[in-house]
Order: sequence, then C-alpha cells, then structure tokens
Amino acid sequence: MDAKSSITFTLNGKQTTLEADDDRTLLWVLRTDLELTGARYGCGEGPCGACTVLLDERPVRACRTPLWQVAGKSVMTVEGLAQDGKLHPLQQAFIDHGAFQCGYCTSAMLLTAWALLAENPKPSRPQIVAAMDHVLCRCGAHQRILAAVEAVAAQASRRPS
Repeated sequence: MDAKSSITFTLNGKQTTLEADDDRTLLWVLRTDLELTGARYGCGEGPCGACTVLLDERPVRACRTPLWQVAGKSVMTVEGLAQDGKLHPLQQAFIDHGAFQCGYCTSAMLLTAWALLAENPKPSRPQIVAAMDHVLCRCGAHQRILAAVEAVAAQASRRPS
C-alpha cells in the first residue's frame, strides 16, 4: 500500500491542501486530482518541456517533480496567468502573433516566457531564444513565439505579474 501525505502549497495564488500518494508527480496531481490540464504530458522524462509549470516563479518539469517537493511553495500553471477574466499580456501576444499551431507546447512556452520576463523584463533576442529553447515545439511556430515574447518585452511599463 502506498504511503499518503497531506501536502499544502499555493496553487495559482490560492492555498491548496490535498492528500496524495507520496510517489505521485506534480503533473498527474495537477491533471487528474485538480483538473488543471494546461501542463501536458509529453515525453514523461523532462526534455520536451510540455509539462512545464512555475515553482516559486522558476520553470520546472512537472512530470519529474515529486509532489512532496512543492510543500510550502508556490506553483503556477497556465490557468493562473489570466486574472479576473482578462488575458495576461503574454497570452494576448501569443494570440496576436499566431504563436501557436497545434497548441501542445503553448502553456509551457507561456510560463517559460513569464519566468524569463520576471527575471529580465527587457531580454535580448538571443536571451529569449536561449530561454525558450528548453521547450520543444514541433509545429514550427518558433519565430512567432519569439516575436510574441519580444512584443511583451518591448512594453517597458508591463511586468509579467
């Protein structure tokens, strides 16, 4: 029988407590227990990045993050970007620039871009490329994704929060 633990963490700005098997990953808890399906299952090993979420504002692979590691921390999923029914500027920029095709990597790209802009509000194109390179996109939308992130970075008065 698997051991269960009570885990408390902040999820998209709200304190969350749940009982879960100790060996469960954050990805499966988000998707199955909490019905937040923005983080995708891709390779299950981490390299593709489709499962990216933010843990204390840093991108992590939810498929490789045991649930116990989020205790007392803050987790943000793509569902936490929009506030009060209003899209986050990154979400709007992705729409404006057509920065998605199939959409499978979009949530991971958005969160990766959010973390980049939180750390560096005015990144250079090579810095954007380096940050976004950690999430694979097989559709060929990379140039539009870069353009969308650059558009938000160009708005100096906007912070990614």
